[in-house]
Amino acid sequence: MTSTDSSKRFRLVLRAGSLVFGLSAIALVVAPKLFNELLGLASTPELEWSMRMTGITLVALAGNMFSHSTRGSVESVRLAGFVMMVSAFALGVLTLLIGVPLTWFTIAYALVGFGFSAAYIWAARR
Repeated sequence: MTSTDSSKRFRLVLRAGSLVFGLSAIALVVAPKLFNELLGLASTPELEWSMRMTGITLVALAGNMFSHSTRGSVESVRLAGFVMMVSAFALGVLTLLIGVPLTWFTIAYALVGFGFSAAYIWAARR
C-alpha cells in the first residue's frame, strides 16, 4: 500500500468529517439551547453564546477539512488526517469528561469522536 492509497483514505474520512462537523456547526449556531440540553448542561445565555462561537469555529474547520480533502497535496492531506486523528480522539475524551451526568446524546457524541479517530487510524495504515 502506498502513501497515495493512504491519502485517498484520508480524503474520504476528511470529507465525511467535514459533513459531520458542518452539521454540528449548524446545530450549534441555530439551536445552542437544544444542544446544551441534549448534553445535560443547564443552558444559559452565556453558554449559548459560547456554543454559537464554537459553531462558527466548526464552520471554518469543516471548510478546511473539505478543502484539504478535495484540493490538498498528499502531504497536506496526511498531515490534516493525523491532526484530526488526535483531535477526534480528544473530542471523545472531553465529551465524556463533561462534568454532568452523561446522557445518551453525550455518549453518542463521544462515540462519533472515537469513531472518526478510528477511521483516521484506518486511513493511516500502510
